[in-house]
Amino acid sequence: MALYQHILIAADFSDHTDMVIQRAKALAAANNTRLSLCHIVEDFPLTDFAYEPMISVDADMRDALLDAGKKQLSALGQKFDIATENQWIEFGSPGRDIVRIAEENNVDLIVVGSHGRKGIKMLLGSTANAILHHALCDVLAVRLQDKS
Repeated sequence: MALYQHILIAADFSDHTDMVIQRAKALAAANNTRLSLCHIVEDFPLTDFAYEPMISVDADMRDALLDAGKKQLSALGQKFDIATENQWIEFGSPGRDIVRIAEENNVDLIVVGSHGRKGIKMLLGSTANAILHHALCDVLAVRLQDKS
């Protein structure tokens, strides 16, 4: 029996995404495992000009961001041979929605890149930290090194 049956890659489209996917692909190949890919377009609230209550991104901007993300996700899927039916892109909160997608799709390992920040976030990054603390499955945080 393979150690993992379904691995989910949380892609952030950074310069390090290929390295994270390659690590996940190596694990998937070693375990003969289903591999999936997701990206969450973060809902960044915007403040109006009078500094009134926060408002979310408008519908047109949201659609444009999702369309751009779909193109990037599809390109990654093609590059790394990940089937379209194993790709998800949504608008929301990365830390929360990656975990939800993993639960809904019986994922038993989430692979995410870890960016250096401060405190515990220095070790993992805020998204990786949220996933680690809320996921019901294993999480692999791939250590990312700045390219020199």
